[in-house]
Amino acid sequence: MTGEGTVRLRPPNNTLNERAVAWWRSQCLLTTAVPVTVLAVLGAFIGPARTWLWITAGALAVLGLAGTAFFPSWWYRVHRWEVTEEAVYVRTGALWQEWRIAPMSRIQTVDTVRGPLEQLFRLATVTVTTASAKGAIRIEGLDHEVAAVLAEQLTRITQATPGDAT
Repeated sequence: MTGEGTVRLRPPNNTLNERAVAWWRSQCLLTTAVPVTVLAVLGAFIGPARTWLWITAGALAVLGLAGTAFFPSWWYRVHRWEVTEEAVYVRTGALWQEWRIAPMSRIQTVDTVRGPLEQLFRLATVTVTTASAKGAIRIEGLDHEVAAVLAEQLTRITQATPGDAT
């Protein structure tokens, strides 16, 4: 607070769970492995196009591995979140930063999702749905227990906050 009734925009305090980096790396590897495998197999069976298919598969594999090594660590450094009695704050992105703030009075639903890879890494995603045209706020890469506590906390705070969330 900078003055009475004035809120100063600041970076949210909380980082994601460290396991989010491994989770993102797994997603990147899977996203890379599927097309590389398809191109390599096609190259094995289509003789006239073999060289170009294998070159493309190799280039895609190198780019995918480079991205897998670099981006998840970078994403971890720039993703932040925080919940206060007044709002949910999320900041994502590095080159194109996006700040999302959802006042408690605008929250309609709070969901916790755990996909198969998230379950493997004991992570979860909390989705906060509001009346915003921009869509829901997602906090990905949370420890699954932190996500459960966060969902309960958000539910408790929104129930105690006056307003109809529309």
